[in-house]
Amino acid sequence: MAEFQRVLAIDIIRGIAIGGVVLFHVVWDLEFAGFIDGVARHPAWLMFGRSLAGTFMVLVGMSLALSHRGNIHWGSFSRRLGKIILAAAAITAVTRLAFPTNFVYFGILHAIAVATLVGALFLGTTASACLAFGSLVLALPLVLESPTFDTRWLAWIGFAAQPPPSNDFVPVFPWIGLTLLGMAAMKWFSAWPSKARLAQEEHPGNLAGGIAWMGKKSLLIYLIHQPILLAIILPLSWLLLE
Repeated sequence: MAEFQRVLAIDIIRGIAIGGVVLFHVVWDLEFAGFIDGVARHPAWLMFGRSLAGTFMVLVGMSLALSHRGNIHWGSFSRRLGKIILAAAAITAVTRLAFPTNFVYFGILHAIAVATLVGALFLGTTASACLAFGSLVLALPLVLESPTFDTRWLAWIGFAAQPPPSNDFVPVFPWIGLTLLGMAAMKWFSAWPSKARLAQEEHPGNLAGGIAWMGKKSLLIYLIHQPILLAIILPLSWLLLE
């Protein structure tokens, strides 16, 4: 069996999600530069951003269950995890310099790194176990909240009453619960005879192939799209709005 089986549908969903992230940040950057007002902080737009984060967290679980099938392939696992940890550290460092009061101390990449480690513990369990623990992780923040967690050193766990501000905050509770639900879904799906329908096609159409390519390169796109957008939008604001 191949070490990793790509699934076209998952790559496409991930590609759509990273495209949504780029769109989300285009709007954020336009408002930051002064071109628009009242959109980036609108509850509906913020909910759109949260839905993108949730999609990525679910896909982490689905990809883990699909890639390792109960046994961790330590080489690919450690390489991927290492890249995510380094990227998360870079995001924290860069945003700490650019946005000192709202820097990203635990964003989507940090959450994905922890979710990957937690998900690895559940690779050998049943889909029902993943569902049960995932539901528990989702529910706990609804009943457990304390000012004790209101520092950056503890807020990332997910039980803060008033977490410190951040441009991207995706705490362990409840978000990793979505990863476990994604694992449960893929474990159930893998037992279905129809699973081959989602296997990677040799020659997908141009549109599907392009979106799937974005899904495969989602980490790279995530890391480079904001510097590129800001390098375009900020100079335009200096020229047109001053």
